[in-house]
Amino acid sequence: MFGSVSFEAMSSALDSLALRQRVIADNVANVQTPGFQARRVQFEQALSAAVGEGSGRIQPRVLTSLEPTREDGNNVNLDTEVLSNIDTNLRFQLASRAIDGKFTAVRVAMRSN
Repeated sequence: MFGSVSFEAMSSALDSLALRQRVIADNVANVQTPGFQARRVQFEQALSAAVGEGSGRIQPRVLTSLEPTREDGNNVNLDTEVLSNIDTNLRFQLASRAIDGKFTAVRVAMRSN
């Protein structure tokens, strides 16, 4: 079970979402830093492809945002970061519950023997 594609995919998703949360926090912390370029974490397409190939393990990519910059060279948009953080937190909760469901099933199976 723990080596299954679905478990590996959920584990990769949780790791990638946690990285996205850290990157968002870094972006927000640098909202006033001249020249700072926001970063984005991409992993959904790679994860989908990996699952399709029978694997669930991926490495997320951290890319520099291509959004337009302000006069000071910074391109962090606080509204975008807040919405991305909300979306990321909801996805993290969903993936956490899915993993928890797998562990619950194992605990129930172990108790019934």
